Amino acid sequence: MEIIELIQNAIVQQFTGTISLSSILLSLITSFVIALFILVVYKRTYNGVVMSKSFSLLLVLLAMVTSLAVRTISSNLALSLGMVGALSIVRYRTAVKDPMDTGFIFWAIMAGIMAGIGLYLIAIISALALGVLFMLVFGFEVKKSSQFLLIIRYDSLAHEAVLTALTKLPKHKLRNKTMVGSKIELTFDIEIKSYEEQVVDPLKAIVGVDSVNLISYQHDYGL
Repeated sequence: MEIIELIQNAIVQQFTGTISLSSILLSLITSFVIALFILVVYKRTYNGVVMSKSFSLLLVLLAMVTSLAVRTISSNLALSLGMVGALSIVRYRTAVKDPMDTGFIFWAIMAGIMAGIGLYLIAIISALALGVLFMLVFGFEVKKSSQFLLIIRYDSLAHEAVLTALTKLPKHKLRNKTMVGSKIELTFDIEIKSYEEQVVDPLKAIVGVDSVNLISYQHDYGL
């Protein structure tokens, strides 16, 4: 009888489990601190014009909710099975426009998982290492050339002069050519540093050139 009772107690303990308040608070605090660091890295490396406040709060919320969920299901087999079943019917239809945002989402989730299973020191050290390395790579990429869209509108009489001036520009590639009457519009992909936009100034000085537009854009999406 004692052996049967021991087996029954083991099964009951496996399916019910116990969660201490201190472990939950420690997981939440750790995930919150790491999420704040992730948010700082995200703000420092954000390339857009207007940063979404809701997405910033989402990173913090994701880390904390994930740590709480992992802490809960890790000590209770029944809850873990129920959580898997619940998540299997959830469908997320919000489109993430920037691939980097997806990376930060996964980073926040992984930080929450490590904090939830109790790997506090590893979670903090790995987050610091990832953040520092990513900012170093980002700083290196910023110093390199950026992609711009160069749009030139001019009269057909200035065509030869425009072509001559284009040979003096950095690496560029013709993307579109539009001709309406005597007017020509050329669109180029061009790679220059963000602080060297004055290299296109000679184009505007050509007689017959109506306008020269330089537009920054992400080549992944185009315009």
